[in-house]
Amino acid sequence: MAPPDTPRQPLKKRIFTGTFINTPTLGSLSVLENASVGVNEDGVIEWIERSKRSGDGGEGESEHGEEGSQERVVEGKRWGDEVMKAVDVEGFVDDNAWGWYFPGFVDTHTHAPQLPNTGLFGNSTLLSWLTTYTFPLESSLHSLPTATRIYTRAVASTLLHGTTTAAYHATIHPAATNLLAEICLSRGQRAFVGRVCMDCPSTCPDYYCDESAEAGMRDTKAVVDHIREIDPEGEIVQPILTPRFAPSCSRETLSGLGQIARDENLPIQTHISENKGEVDLVRETFPERHSYADVYDHYGLLGSKTVLAHAIHLSEEEVELVRARGAGVAHCPLSNTSLGSGIAPVRRLLDAGVKVGLGTDVSGGGSSSVLVAAREAAGVSRLLSVFMEGEEKEKERCKLGVEECLYLATRGGAEVLGLSGKVGAFEVGMQWDAQMVRVERVEDGGGDTDSGAGKRAAGDKGLVQCWGKETWEEKVAKWMYCGDDRNTRKVWVKGRLVHER
Repeated sequence: MAPPDTPRQPLKKRIFTGTFINTPTLGSLSVLENASVGVNEDGVIEWIERSKRSGDGGEGESEHGEEGSQERVVEGKRWGDEVMKAVDVEGFVDDNAWGWYFPGFVDTHTHAPQLPNTGLFGNSTLLSWLTTYTFPLESSLHSLPTATRIYTRAVASTLLHGTTTAAYHATIHPAATNLLAEICLSRGQRAFVGRVCMDCPSTCPDYYCDESAEAGMRDTKAVVDHIREIDPEGEIVQPILTPRFAPSCSRETLSGLGQIARDENLPIQTHISENKGEVDLVRETFPERHSYADVYDHYGLLGSKTVLAHAIHLSEEEVELVRARGAGVAHCPLSNTSLGSGIAPVRRLLDAGVKVGLGTDVSGGGSSSVLVAAREAAGVSRLLSVFMEGEEKEKERCKLGVEECLYLATRGGAEVLGLSGKVGAFEVGMQWDAQMVRVERVEDGGGDTDSGAGKRAAGDKGLVQCWGKETWEEKVAKWMYCGDDRNTRKVWVKGRLVHER
């Protein structure tokens, strides 16, 4: 097994061959069989060669192969013959499995320091869970050895699940937050890293709280400067302003962060309307504001670069405000369920024109896998339809299909994080953020669980089983509902191999 590329290792042109599957629009699935993709030294897709489809018209360069072969179309400009002969070619070859390339997942909301608490909820809801589990753990990351241990595993955990881009909440500690950014850069994972701001003594424990709004702004600016120093162009790692949530921040902190966002043109991530008790707390803390969303808007924290996690209990007026400001929502179905917070009305948000992506929200969510978030998004949308009032047609529309959930996991998330047109799909000019997926091909006579085939199905090959008659759409559906990290064989970010199983 070849090791992943090192971050400083120069890239070469490469050609990837096989089946390429992605979701170019919400609800659609594109399958390119027997295709080739040319990726240049900058990790950018320069050309795609595929079989001609009905309706192509004059799009792309058209070629005829040997007699009896299917006509081919080249999108972009393919390299010359001499270059084509010299370039490395990578394809999927396994007689016992099916495989395809899929865009890397985009995790729009997760908490890297909370990884050790994954699966711990007790009988708590959001606010009690924070004080019982979250704040004590996060406070321990003042120790850099502790932070190194947790953050190294956190980044590795997301990569092995095919996550090529992640928006990370860190802790209040500047040195540890800088460390997280450095680990993401060294591993080659595209990341937004934010130092958590929280200074309100009525909602923050005295052992885990910014000393003051002034101190919080100073530490935040130091982290921003550090991340820009280690990745000046922001190609891999970018800083993101991170007020934990409105009730944890003083008015001075919210105002200060809004000013920094304007001055430095920085993205923002925070929480909104996750829990009804939290919404009540916001109303009590900010009685002068009309709503939770209005708090962020008033302080300059609601804009096109804002990522709002959860958004379960937004009013119609708040949904319209979020849409008007161009903010995006990180839908976190697993944590919403685990903490009993509610079910986000994703279809309602999409219909209103709000950008939506998926978040794992570790450790409120019990998995670092965006694939798990996708299947949970499908599941909770069906559950929500059961409790909806109205006509059956509207109830059916509430349900999210496989293609829609996978769109949210890739291109939707890219839109939320301001990476639209850069990652999330396979198109000329986009970067090669991708994963190689492999699913089990059940052999004849492989139904005996005591046989070698049965043992393999329960082992390294994962739980997805394809029996030979499935369409590509059905293979993808099985992967979304049954897949895990064992199906993710390789992961690339900006053309660089960052994980290999």
